[in-house]
Amino acid sequence: MNKQNTINTLSSFVMSLMVTVSASPAYGHTGEKHIKADANAKAAISTAEHAFGKQGDPKNVTRTIVIGMSDTMRFDPVDITVREGETIKFVVTNKGQMMHEMVIGTMDELKAHGELMKRHPGMEHDEPYMSHVSPGKREQMVWQFTKTGEYYYACLIPGHFEAGMVGKITVKKG
Repeated sequence: MNKQNTINTLSSFVMSLMVTVSASPAYGHTGEKHIKADANAKAAISTAEHAFGKQGDPKNVTRTIVIGMSDTMRFDPVDITVREGETIKFVVTNKGQMMHEMVIGTMDELKAHGELMKRHPGMEHDEPYMSHVSPGKREQMVWQFTKTGEYYYACLIPGHFEAGMVGKITVKKG
């Protein structure tokens, strides 16, 4: 390989690395692995607003919805309807033998995040709209839906989303 080809190859590598490192912080990926905060710790509730709402205050939960995940690459239920302003506690249960997750977002965000997960398949999540759940375990998320519309939840572990592991959340006027 001549000197110019070596420089071009290195430049391409550096640009790829910069794009990967500068991926949107909204996806919560700044490294290979994120560990959920200690469940007993009293973390501040995020005020960050997303297109699909914001982290909910557990004291203001209006309803609990249990979400099952299985190795058939399906959620149960697959369709959820909530009211604008409602604060939902999701109890996310992995009934399968492999790792699954529930990530809430717009379809475009989920697709982009899924592509990021393909490049970094070992990542776990600590954002309030994400639950990474080990086989046979359960996690909880509290989310307030502040805007009407159609949003989605998906398992973005490589291959799961593509296999159909996606559900829909319809937020109706409060």
